[in-house]
Amino acid sequence: MNLKAHQVADIVSGNVEGDDQISIDHLSKIEDGQKGSLSFLGNPKYNKHLYTSNSSIVLVKDDYVLESPVSKTLIRVKDPNESFSKLLSLFGDNVSVKNGIHKTSNIHESVKVDNGVYFGPFSVCDKNSVIGKNVKIHSQVYIGENVKINDNTVIYPGVKIYNNSSIGKNCIIHSGTVIGSDGFGFNVDENGNQKKVIHNGNVVIEDNVEIGSNSSIDKATLGSTKISKGVKIDNLVQIAHNVTIGSNTVIAAQVGIAGSTSIGSNCMIGGQVGISGHLKIGDRVMIQAKSGVLRSFESDVSIMGYPAIKYRDYNKSYVHFKNLPEIIKKLDKFFKKNNDE
Repeated sequence: MNLKAHQVADIVSGNVEGDDQISIDHLSKIEDGQKGSLSFLGNPKYNKHLYTSNSSIVLVKDDYVLESPVSKTLIRVKDPNESFSKLLSLFGDNVSVKNGIHKTSNIHESVKVDNGVYFGPFSVCDKNSVIGKNVKIHSQVYIGENVKINDNTVIYPGVKIYNNSSIGKNCIIHSGTVIGSDGFGFNVDENGNQKKVIHNGNVVIEDNVEIGSNSSIDKATLGSTKISKGVKIDNLVQIAHNVTIGSNTVIAAQVGIAGSTSIGSNCMIGGQVGISGHLKIGDRVMIQAKSGVLRSFESDVSIMGYPAIKYRDYNKSYVHFKNLPEIIKKLDKFFKKNNDE
């Protein structure tokens, strides 16, 4: 693909500053941009690269003030990150254009398949499932009974979707993810043996959800484990039975959420966070990486630590914690002096 600066500006609703006829044919990182490429400046940490990069065009924030003149063409936009994402989708390798059912796939005769669907090699779809328009199911995917996958969803290789799961429109599920496996539930009998709790619920994933690779979402004991619209889940995330996650919440890698916990909307959960079961986390809660959440929290708070407390309280406490060795030395000197006296 080859685009001139004024064409790029039209796509991203930006304003050209410089040569509007200069063209680009690929995208690059600003720190190693080359002639003929387009880069973006979305983080102040990379400001210095704007002046050394060889990129032909750079997207910058509309109010960015230059520290010195640059020869490259700038396109000023409201949000360089969002604008660059639009261009990534244009220049990207769109693996979802395939159509048709591969001869090695196995689809039960009762499955309803809409127009534009693709089934890759060695994929399986069991009875009474429904596959919506333009759904792309890549190789070695297993889809159980009574599963519903709605329009324009992409299922990458090796995904396993158990019986009765429901997946919304425009979702992306990456390789190795398992949806609808049994929850981790056991009861101890009179002999001290662990007896499995049967899980008869399902998983419901709403529209515009993306789930990273090798994640697991367990079905409910009764009812549904629910992932609301717009949720973004990174790789290696475990979501237990009967968990609900509110709309537009973002969850980074290696997070574990125990059973029957409710997460609000527009939350941000950092990597390696552990959240205990039967809790309620409000809307717009920010949980810093590696935190352990052992109690419920109201909306609009930022929390950190193990056990997690409010972010500012944690920082105040850490000031004292990191000084403990010096404080102990002073206390030892104080007590020794008093004892000597």
